[in-house]
Amino acid sequence: MSKRQPSMENYLSQLIRSLSALDHGAVLKVADILRSSYEEERTIFTMGNGGSGSTASHMVCDFNNGATARLAKKFKVMCLNDNIPSFSAIANDQSYEFVFEEQLKTWMRPGDVVIGFSVSGRSKNILKAIRYANKNGAITIGFCGFDGGRLKKIAQHCIHVQVHDMKIAEDIHSIIIHMLMKILGDRLSGKKIKGSGKK
Repeated sequence: MSKRQPSMENYLSQLIRSLSALDHGAVLKVADILRSSYEEERTIFTMGNGGSGSTASHMVCDFNNGATARLAKKFKVMCLNDNIPSFSAIANDQSYEFVFEEQLKTWMRPGDVVIGFSVSGRSKNILKAIRYANKNGAITIGFCGFDGGRLKKIAQHCIHVQVHDMKIAEDIHSIIIHMLMKILGDRLSGKKIKGSGKK
């Protein structure tokens, strides 16, 4: 068996360090928000660009089919990346900056949850949508990396992965989605979660 190359070792060590620095309280707070949205039958909207768009779409799969797989009541999660005809029509007719905000104008209601994934925290279409959601009674959550950018400042709640590496930040965002899926799946099935007083 060949030895692992230095680049692999560096990547793995940086990934582990970044995971170790993760704010557990921020993750549990988001879990509480998502559970409330489930209990109140609110809609959770996700959005992102590129790799972050894949994470936003993946979250729909994990929550709509995973977290409540054996329960009659389901999460209501919708990814604003996934309706390609509407997405591309808005981008073509108006501007790419409006692709998420315009969809929220159609679907979002006060009390819904809007989650933006942007490693840089500077994606204009994410920021526009978060500002719209803030002004119209939604709960907003940002997933960011690097220094957090504007997203960290304007989202009501934020999970900030403090690493200046796009790939590692995207990896950890995906891991956090799986963590949230596991936490909420266990809570809703009645298992007690370590570090939380709730079931």
